[in-house]
Amino acid sequence: MESAHTTHVVVGISGGVDSAVAAALLKDQGLQVTGLFMKNWEEDDDVAYCGAAEDLAVAETVCAQLGVRLHTVNFSHEYWERVFAVFLREYRAGRTPNPDVLCNKEIKFREFLDYAEHLGADAIATGHYARRETQGGLPTLYKGADSRKRSVLFSVQCIS
Repeated sequence: MESAHTTHVVVGISGGVDSAVAAALLKDQGLQVTGLFMKNWEEDDDVAYCGAAEDLAVAETVCAQLGVRLHTVNFSHEYWERVFAVFLREYRAGRTPNPDVLCNKEIKFREFLDYAEHLGADAIATGHYARRETQGGLPTLYKGADSRKRSVLFSVQCIS
C-alpha cells in the first residue's frame, strides 16, 4: 500500500501580514506548513530598532492561530559575516551597496533554504511579492500584480 505524501512547506514568518496570509493559504490547500522565524540582527541595547521581539510575538500568535509549528533560528552571525561586513567594506571603498539585496540572497534564502531542508521541507514560501508561472515546464518568477509592491532587486538576486 502506498502512503500519500503531503507536501511539507516551510514558510518564512516575519510577523507581517503577507507571510501570515501565505501560511494560511498554503494550509488551506492541505499542505503541511511549518513556520520559520529568522532573527538576523543582535539587539544589544534597549533601542530595539529592528523590533525582533515584537515580530516574534506576532509570528508566534499567527502560528498558534493557524495550528502551525514555529521554529526560530538566529542568523545574526551569518548576517554580520555575509551582509553587514561586506556592506562596511564596500562603503569604505567609496561604493554605496544595498545590504537588503545581499540579505535576501545570503540569509533570507540561502540560510532559510538550508534550514528548511534540514526540517525536511519539500518547498519554501514567503510573503514577498511575486507571481509564479510555468514556462517550458519550469517555474518562473514575474513581478507581482500590484505595481506598488515590487521586489525587483529581491527577485533578481534570488534567480541569479
